Amino acid sequence: MADNEVRQPTQAELMAQMAELQAEVRKLAELSTQNNASKQEDNSKGPTQGGVDLLGVNPPKERLTLDNPFSEKITNYQMPKHFTLPSSLEPYKGIGDLRAHIKKFQFMMFINRPNNEPVLCRAFPTYLDGAALLWFLKLPAGSISSFEELAISFIDYFVGARIYVHGSDFLSTIRQGPQESLKEYMTRFTEATMEIQDLNPAVHLHGLKAGLRPGKFRETIAVTKPKMLEEFRERAAGQMEIEELHEANRTERKPRREKDKIPRSANNKELGKPFKLTLKFDNYTRFNTRREKIIKEILNAKIIKPPIRAGSYQYQRFVDKNKHCPFHQKYGYTTDECVIARDLLERLA
Repeated sequence: MADNEVRQPTQAELMAQMAELQAEVRKLAELSTQNNASKQEDNSKGPTQGGVDLLGVNPPKERLTLDNPFSEKITNYQMPKHFTLPSSLEPYKGIGDLRAHIKKFQFMMFINRPNNEPVLCRAFPTYLDGAALLWFLKLPAGSISSFEELAISFIDYFVGARIYVHGSDFLSTIRQGPQESLKEYMTRFTEATMEIQDLNPAVHLHGLKAGLRPGKFRETIAVTKPKMLEEFRERAAGQMEIEELHEANRTERKPRREKDKIPRSANNKELGKPFKLTLKFDNYTRFNTRREKIIKEILNAKIIKPPIRAGSYQYQRFVDKNKHCPFHQKYGYTTDECVIARDLLERLA
């Protein structure tokens, strides 16, 4: 399988092929010049027998410049050893965001380490195709001495090719959804701003604030009135941390699924099955103090009220009086075994 793969030519090989092509074009041009000169001599002697010499008529020519557009310094630069071109960048064909193409190219070259002017200039044509490649081939010989000159010439030629999907008015249509977190809203808003050219920071900030859903954070922004995007982002970062904390708490204390619960209804009595409470939380907090002591302190401090039937339960025979629940004031089980007391302490934790 490896023998059948087509080897990609290196930058040095591509430049060598271009030089050979340029030499062939020069030879053809010289032969064409000699041929035209000989034909002009023949025409000066008069028309050939049989009428007009149709071969002496020169058709209109379209000159396609294949000369090297780079300066001597760039042309003679020795490319780094083991240098490879990035393969993840699509060639620019003359349509789309040309500035984004230049930035991506510079970033990819920066990752591959060589980031000097000659390397950038000589590698850039590799990522051109179609109309963009024809533009490069028609550049005058020796007209480019830096990558900045190449980029400016490229932008000036294709300045009308960039297509912007939205204008700044589009931001007024972006609204935070009822269940959308602030982080999700700001991410969606930022993606929209990347499609707008030269967006005014004041318009950016106004759109962000206007799209917030009614709530405490929007009220905070209305009171503090941030005037800079950075100030807004700082306050938004704090709000996002609060939202993430609340979401984590909801996940940890999420009740069991409904199908795992045993409904308290008349059906249980009809079936003759005793009703049994189930724990509402999957995980319970481990206290340093016994739950029995905590319940007593809460009742003494009157933070909660005891159950209505507390202390009035009927006496039951064969009940283990070594176990007592201070919350219900009832024998037979401890506070740790009392489902209601445990759920109560977990809600207060």
